[in-house]
Amino acid sequence: MALIRCDFHSEALGMGTSMTVLLPDRAGSGIGMSGGAPAGDPPVLYLLHGLSDDDTIWTRRTSVERYVAPLGLAVVMPQVGRSFYTDEEHGNRYWTFLTAELPEVCRSFFRLSDRREDTFVAGLSMGGYGAVKWALREPGRFAAAASLSGALDVARRRDHPSHPLDPAVWHTVFGDRQVPGSDDDTVALLERADDDTPALYVACGTEDFLFDDNTRFVDTARRRGVPLTVDFTPGDHDWAYWDAKIQDVLTWLPLRAPAAPPG
Repeated sequence: MALIRCDFHSEALGMGTSMTVLLPDRAGSGIGMSGGAPAGDPPVLYLLHGLSDDDTIWTRRTSVERYVAPLGLAVVMPQVGRSFYTDEEHGNRYWTFLTAELPEVCRSFFRLSDRREDTFVAGLSMGGYGAVKWALREPGRFAAAASLSGALDVARRRDHPSHPLDPAVWHTVFGDRQVPGSDDDTVALLERADDDTPALYVACGTEDFLFDDNTRFVDTARRRGVPLTVDFTPGDHDWAYWDAKIQDVLTWLPLRAPAAPPG
């Protein structure tokens, strides 16, 4: 794998930003590592970070580089601050950055497939919310989307009795606008989902403070007939859980087989 920390200027944000990118190669001689790359442009996974993190966190807290090396899969990890992958009411245009600008920037810098069947999105916590929101709002872009411990009922976060979202974060991101029923409400997006919805994977630990949010999301998805894989097992809101579950997500993704390494 090639590991790239890419600093670039974002027109949507009006400032410099960064992303961490993993690019596949066919090198098979590294000790303890295998390599794989497709014959053409590689499929891509947009892998999103959580509320307290940045674009480096997946490579610092998990072995995602090692997990994807034999798969021929590129991984793009952007940073969006504490924005909930939203055009903030009192901040910056992170939804526009993520959905409109980032894919075009990535394809201008790197060889990446732009086919729906080769495009995936996943994330943890706030990033799980962002991944599902992106997949439900732009279903024609993705073959599959995965949420690990996602904040999948964000409309309840402001007034949650035990784990409310920081009021300053809520004010910056959503201001006074009505989130319930809007395009920032993933449960409401499920209610409007059609037959074009990509396959969804929802994992959450049963000891996680977001577990009830995930069960509500899953109940709605099942009632609506949305294609769904559910993985509710013991676990908490921590990196031991996410390091294990990202491996399950990578196994679940409908990836085309990479070319064999040379020699």
